[in-house]
Amino acid sequence: MGSGRLYAAVAAGGFRRYATYRAAMLAGIFTNTVFGLILVYTYVALWDERPHLGGYDQAQAITYVWIGQALFKTLGISGGGFEDELMERIRTGDVAVDLYRPADLQLWWMAADGGRALFELFARGVPPFVIGALFFPLALPGDVAAWAAFLVAVALAWVVGFAIRYLVALSAFWLIDGTGVVQMSWFVGWFCSGMMLPLNVFPGVFGDVVRMLPWSSVLQAPADVLLGEADPLGTYAFQAAWAVGLLAAGRLLQSLATRRVVVQGG
Repeated sequence: MGSGRLYAAVAAGGFRRYATYRAAMLAGIFTNTVFGLILVYTYVALWDERPHLGGYDQAQAITYVWIGQALFKTLGISGGGFEDELMERIRTGDVAVDLYRPADLQLWWMAADGGRALFELFARGVPPFVIGALFFPLALPGDVAAWAAFLVAVALAWVVGFAIRYLVALSAFWLIDGTGVVQMSWFVGWFCSGMMLPLNVFPGVFGDVVRMLPWSSVLQAPADVLLGEADPLGTYAFQAAWAVGLLAAGRLLQSLATRRVVVQGG
């Protein structure tokens, strides 16, 4: 089997794996919808007081909420993807078996997470977004090109999100218990991606810094592309730069970790 076919099979396996948990999917749709409703009414109160907060009007702010709910699990903003399993395999030593596979460790987990993300997008992400569109006035583009540009930004956002989570998972090679790192990454991901509030509402230097961090590529960037608040090409360049840098950092850390396993006789 060629390498391309191998990783495609891994991605298909990741899709099928998550598709088997129907009850979890329905519970996730319900949870995302309820949380979206809570955020919508919070945003309505905020934008009633300040109608153009962060440069958004109220319809854009509400749309931002439902974009976030659609991408929340798709992009692994709160984890829940491959990283827990990979960290457990590192902890138990089973990762040594993975390293003997005729496949690259990073690409293997990237393919598996790609299958998961695709399932999460359509099964858990689209339904809350549709519910939001049915019951609230959303600021959605009417042309296909804008939606296509948004999907490209979402794909790049997933790559950045995967690269961050891969680095977090590899920390298990050096830590006895990686729980603290995982929880910290969830917290930083929630805040710095714009999951709770759009990053453009943060003022001054703090806002400038947060918008330059890699997490802004995960939610804020694709949302602004869909809302017409960002140049797609400039957004892609920003996301791609972080994707390449973080994947390269993951490759370096993987190399160091592999050497560590060999030295220890794993």
